[in-house]
Amino acid sequence: MVKLSKHRVLISGVVSPLAAIFLYAVVSQALLRASADPEKNWLSRLAIATLAMTVPFVCTLVLAIKDRRRQALSLAGKIGLTLATLSLGLAWSPVSDGITRSKQSRNQAMQDVAAPLFETLDLFGNSQRLRDQRGKVVLVNIWATWCGPCRNEMPKLDRLYRERKDQGFIVFGLSDEDVDVQQKYLKEVPVSYPLLTLRGQVPNIYRDIARYPAIFLIDRQGRLQPAPSPEQPFEKVEAAVDGLLKQGL
Repeated sequence: MVKLSKHRVLISGVVSPLAAIFLYAVVSQALLRASADPEKNWLSRLAIATLAMTVPFVCTLVLAIKDRRRQALSLAGKIGLTLATLSLGLAWSPVSDGITRSKQSRNQAMQDVAAPLFETLDLFGNSQRLRDQRGKVVLVNIWATWCGPCRNEMPKLDRLYRERKDQGFIVFGLSDEDVDVQQKYLKEVPVSYPLLTLRGQVPNIYRDIARYPAIFLIDRQGRLQPAPSPEQPFEKVEAAVDGLLKQGL
């Protein structure tokens, strides 16, 4: 016990990174379960959970200060304090995700703003340009193969596309994953609408995504319109698409 006490700063510093990750996961999940409206208070949850990640560093710092008052901080203590300080860098990941999510929320809420044009290749090497869809209602779905909600949503989007394409509606799926990965996934979850790659010119608005799946809606005049969030039922997406299809007829 005496030896452990002598090296308590080192031990605290060594466990700080894992403790920071553990605290973030526990606090964020607890706050999510207690939240009445996860979509509205995500920023406060993120801030509190990120703040919790600093607790191991603070504990290590307190121990180091106590040891320093009794005698000069040992080499082991200095190493432990350094490790604890480095663990603060882990907080950048949720902070970065928060910045990206904020951008995503702002972008998806845009209304009557010209949609940035993209020109890229689909999974089969065909060129797909947003400008060629002028006069149609366009839904751009940002997805990923590892995304469970995407797997559930894509068949619904495919049905929506097949039922309304004759009314001037098209769906584009967009993923930043390798073509081989997407093609393998397509065999498991087949869809008839084009799946796009990033092998072309794709503006950041379609890349700055923190929450999957994400939807962008573009009206017949090529303007962005507010899109339902992932938490809302798919019927909201259908209603938004039908509303845009009726406009300009």
